Amino acid sequence: MNKGRFNPKQINSEERMKLLDLLWTSIAELKTRDEVKNFFKDLLSESEAIMLARRILIAKKLLEGNDYCKIIKELKVGKSTIANVHRWLISGFGGYEKALKNFDKTIKGRLKRIEKAKESDRRMAQEFGTFAAIRHKYPMHFLLLNLLLDKKKKS
Repeated sequence: MNKGRFNPKQINSEERMKLLDLLWTSIAELKTRDEVKNFFKDLLSESEAIMLARRILIAKKLLEGNDYCKIIKELKVGKSTIANVHRWLISGFGGYEKALKNFDKTIKGRLKRIEKAKESDRRMAQEFGTFAAIRHKYPMHFLLLNLLLDKKKKS
């Protein structure tokens, strides 16, 4: 047996169920995107995380109607990897579809918020100079100064 790899068939089904339940429950307990991100950063190596993300991207492209050749060319993945993801999409439990359902909407919203913040920073820099923009961007670092200036504005 290769000591670097684990074969799930070497443990009995009850132990396998307990281990998988521990994983699913741990993930289900996470409430925010940052909690999920930090959990997976602690749990997975960077290459493992990228491997999983690429599977998700393959599923997304398949659901968008892209063919194998286009996915192979764009992502530099093997036909068998795409076939496995395709098989999970067809005969799986619906996890990919559920995860990807609102993905584009979420990403577009996040990009809009980032762009809005950048535009606000640009306007602030033009209007007040860069120091004011920095004070606005990092209010806790300038808490006392901001409180004094707000008090001065009000009086």
